[in-house]
Amino acid sequence: MTRGPGTAGDGAEAAGEASGAHGVGGVGGTGPAGAGGRAPSGPPPPGAPSGRTGWRAATERALYGPGGFYHRPEGPAGHFRTSVHASPLYARAVATLLTRVDAALGHPAELALLDVGAGRGELLTGVLDALTPPGQRGAGERSGAGAGDLVARLRPCAVERAQRPAGLDPRVEWRDDLPAPGSLTGLLIANEWLDNVPVDVVEVAPDGVPRQVRVAPDGTEELGDPLPPADAAWLADWWPWPEEPGHGWDAEPVRNTDPDPGLDAEPVRDDGPDPGSSAEPARDVGSGPRAEPGSRAEVGAPRDAAWARAVRSLHAGLAVAVDYAHTRASRPPYGTLTGFRDGREVRPVPDGSCDLTSHVALDACAAAGARAARAGTPVLHTQRDALRALGVTGRRPPLARASTDPAGYLRALSLAGEAAELTDPAGLGDFRWLCQPVGPVAVADILPLPPPTTPPIPPRDGSGPPRTS
Repeated sequence: MTRGPGTAGDGAEAAGEASGAHGVGGVGGTGPAGAGGRAPSGPPPPGAPSGRTGWRAATERALYGPGGFYHRPEGPAGHFRTSVHASPLYARAVATLLTRVDAALGHPAELALLDVGAGRGELLTGVLDALTPPGQRGAGERSGAGAGDLVARLRPCAVERAQRPAGLDPRVEWRDDLPAPGSLTGLLIANEWLDNVPVDVVEVAPDGVPRQVRVAPDGTEELGDPLPPADAAWLADWWPWPEEPGHGWDAEPVRNTDPDPGLDAEPVRDDGPDPGSSAEPARDVGSGPRAEPGSRAEVGAPRDAAWARAVRSLHAGLAVAVDYAHTRASRPPYGTLTGFRDGREVRPVPDGSCDLTSHVALDACAAAGARAARAGTPVLHTQRDALRALGVTGRRPPLARASTDPAGYLRALSLAGEAAELTDPAGLGDFRWLCQPVGPVAVADILPLPPPTTPPIPPRDGSGPPRTS
């Protein structure tokens, strides 16, 4: 879950709301104060600046509005890097994933590769390089045999709200919104996109009532109105509040102690009754045992909608979201909203000077994706497991090669180090891959891994009990 300092020319992903564009990784807060954690908010201090809005509106303006962070001259690459920039092995793994999706689809005449939140097109560029024979890597060239046959059928497309970068391979289509529903057959990849889809922040007030956090451009906050019903409903389904000590639940959320479970939490349970049952209805957010004042959450409904819309763009294929995430059984008690600038985590200030990011409730996104048309059962894997299944192992080359092929040994040793970074369980390897099949595609045929626990889908529309398949 780390993000490295950027350097000129690294490039980066750009971001957006439900209609389109990016996300980048970062380290979220783990306590009530500090760079990522937030101290409990209170009434506005005397002389506090005006212009406060919810964090969703403030983030949209700060990241993507005029003069926003993703429009700064140095670009996000001046501040951090993602897996795409850590090693070309990442793009090669995505290329391998693409070839497996192509085979599962029966090698269609036209194969889409859609990169949502494409930044400056680095991932698509890397995938095209990985698929194109070295002697045919001139921009715009197509090969007609072997892997080149796939390249000839491939239609790479970038979705990004920024301007098309100069010098990008002309084969790459550039657009600022998702394609029409059901218009694509192939692979959709959203690498660190959802974490930058803006969301509102909620905090439990001293009276135990969850309220929207309102923020000024300088980062000062105050508590606003109680939550609208839709936000309260999302939190009731997906983000159980920690309770005040002595009120029935521990203040700390339940944590999974399995060191490498694939899905980092037990299955999501439905808190509501089956339609027509005599069970008690799900409690409203803030009712029942007293929620601990100062607890915070990010309302992920806009990310659910963004992911569902992305999945619906596929007629058949596989949609993959890669992000740092948490699940219902292990939500952080103070949220994860943070800022990132110059390679360091900083206080989140919505003035365009820093990235604004928070971890993703990928289990909620999985449920939303599973409700999309023609969508199959979603699964969650760690990046470590997913990349290993795609051939990125980090295995060191044999030492004997150092004497017979010193230059080759050093290159292989360097790649082993890069692979280790990508799969480090304490870093990038702990990212989650949400894999959502659409049509005649099975995730197990593409990523042959032990099946992780699949999160059930709690209905709120009276449609029936939670679905698990």
